[in-house]
Amino acid sequence: MSRIAKDPVIIPEGVTINIVDNLLEFKGSKGELSLHVHNSISFEMKDNQITVKWSKDEHRAMAGTMRSLINNCVIGVSEGYTKNIKLNGVGYRANVQGKKITLTLGFSHPVEYQLPENVEAKSEGQTEFNLTSADKQLLGQVCAEIRAFRPPEPYKGKGVFIDNETIIRKERKKAATA
Repeated sequence: MSRIAKDPVIIPEGVTINIVDNLLEFKGSKGELSLHVHNSISFEMKDNQITVKWSKDEHRAMAGTMRSLINNCVIGVSEGYTKNIKLNGVGYRANVQGKKITLTLGFSHPVEYQLPENVEAKSEGQTEFNLTSADKQLLGQVCAEIRAFRPPEPYKGKGVFIDNETIIRKERKKAATA
């Protein structure tokens, strides 16, 4: 059984947390986030730490989940999250223009992706760019949507790679000899 819920979440300097019923509001240098805590879970805040409590043993798993979500919010508003995206393929390019990313991925048309409000993009060249956000879940969803345009394929190694992702290359099919 997981013991994640027993560990307290340490709140760094510069992060303020406002508690309203089952809603936690986090504010820090990288932004603001809010989190609805499940009804079966309670929490206690003292000495710059949040401790998660649960009443029944069947709520223990939800307590571990809530503790991880609270920790993700604290890290997000204090440090932020970054994902590096690399395009690998002949003619694959990315062009970042504010909140819009134009991807050339070998289709007959360029693919345009509009970034959500809390996600920022920065170009590192024609085939690489970084996405940053305070919200880990939203950043992961955006990366998954961009990756879905051209997932990495195992024969030529072409596609959209996230955070130094590697794939196992397959050997190409050989013609049968008679």
